[in-house]
Amino acid sequence: MTRRFYELHCADVNFAPAASAILIPQSYVSLEYILQRHAILTDVTYPISAVTLKHTRVIDNKLGIFTYRNIKENLYNGFTILDYFGIPFSQAAVAKALFDFLYLRPWSAKGRFSSYNLAEDLRLNLEEFSEDEKVEFSEFVESSNSRKMEQILKNLRKTIWRH
Repeated sequence: MTRRFYELHCADVNFAPAASAILIPQSYVSLEYILQRHAILTDVTYPISAVTLKHTRVIDNKLGIFTYRNIKENLYNGFTILDYFGIPFSQAAVAKALFDFLYLRPWSAKGRFSSYNLAEDLRLNLEEFSEDEKVEFSEFVESSNSRKMEQILKNLRKTIWRH
């Protein structure tokens, strides 16, 4: 990447995700970065967050802070491959980003209480999740075979995605 390219494109919406793919090509942008872009997270985050099959790591350089979280191979899906000036990069769907975010978070005992509202506790803006996104999220939960994620889905359905 040349200095001129950086100066011309550093503010582009896809610049940071493409830079993330250059640093670790076998990764997809997800987690807080995608949730913030879709106004799901109410708190501002600055690092570019991605998921990889490689080891969890943080890369801090002049381009920014890039966090990479490890996930099991059978859960490494739910993303599309995009192109930014000839640089391929992968980006999670919003439902997959929410799944990754919750899957990689510790699930405390308070989550098992019937009065617990996960979306409120984490300050997640999930009211605007479409029916298709809810179904997609449910499919990721089902394919994960994770008891924790089943409890999380049950909580979201009870507290925020009521019909």
